[in-house]
Amino acid sequence: MNPSRAQLHELYYFLRLNRRVDEQLVNFYRQGKVVGGVYSSLGQEAISVGTAYALEAQDFVAPLIRNVGVMLIRGFRPRDVFLQYMARKDGPTGGRDANTHFGDLARGVLAPISMLGETLPVCCGIALAARMRREPRVAVAYIGDGGTSTGSFHEGANFAAVQKLAVVIVAENNGWAYSTPTEKQMAIRSLTERAQGYGIPAASVDGNAVLAVHAAMAKAAAHARSGRGPFLIECRTMRMKGHAEHDDARYVPKALLEKWRKRDPILLFEKFLRAKKLMTPKEKTSIEERLESEIRAEAAFADSSPLPPGEDAARPVWA
Repeated sequence: MNPSRAQLHELYYFLRLNRRVDEQLVNFYRQGKVVGGVYSSLGQEAISVGTAYALEAQDFVAPLIRNVGVMLIRGFRPRDVFLQYMARKDGPTGGRDANTHFGDLARGVLAPISMLGETLPVCCGIALAARMRREPRVAVAYIGDGGTSTGSFHEGANFAAVQKLAVVIVAENNGWAYSTPTEKQMAIRSLTERAQGYGIPAASVDGNAVLAVHAAMAKAAAHARSGRGPFLIECRTMRMKGHAEHDDARYVPKALLEKWRKRDPILLFEKFLRAKKLMTPKEKTSIEERLESEIRAEAAFADSSPLPPGEDAARPVWA
């Protein structure tokens, strides 16, 4: 099903919201208010937004640190992300963890961890439980190109294929596993070849085209939900910053960044909406004004939240 005009505007809102959250986090980082690093999703917003928007409420998602858009669509507020990065008392984990290491099972969001690939076997468990309960639930695991080289990823992919589980793997091929280019850490040309080795159908899409990503997820989710087993979507994109804000990415050729900067997912979507006459300048301005007001309020709330008292550090530790 093609998104309606109102849904296209909502997709645009979430793309821009994802970008503004990212920009505000960088501001907090440069002000020395972030505990740890900031992991940017600059240039990859269409993957998070396009995939999450195509899912149903009962589905589960296992986002990674660059999938802030997934969490926003699932009902988390910008303040949740700000508070978490700033380790504040009012944050989702009360200041006990950093970046986006938080989730909410009621929202169908698994809390990510730093060990890449680990959430795929967990998604297999969720999908297996859903089948046993006769629930039409799909579990979506997000992974980067480097993460597809981990043992947990391959064990999870194999199990999902053998058991024909309702799992969708979103493989973000952003060109770099930290500072290692894709061609130096795998011999294949496309991440879809990973899936083929396990008998998993796959598709490779332009990860900067939000509607292409949305359509791919709608197809993959329908495939998985119908009992035909897992599906892998490779989203081709580019990491437009270093691994984290402290990494200046000097190892990335400047010409490559310039090439991809012209394919910014937000600019591409704006061009599409303008060409198809699906958003007026007034409607665009209205969305942008709403965004700026929201970000200012959310940032102010987070900045005013206190750090947690030291005596609370071990309070939830039971053994």
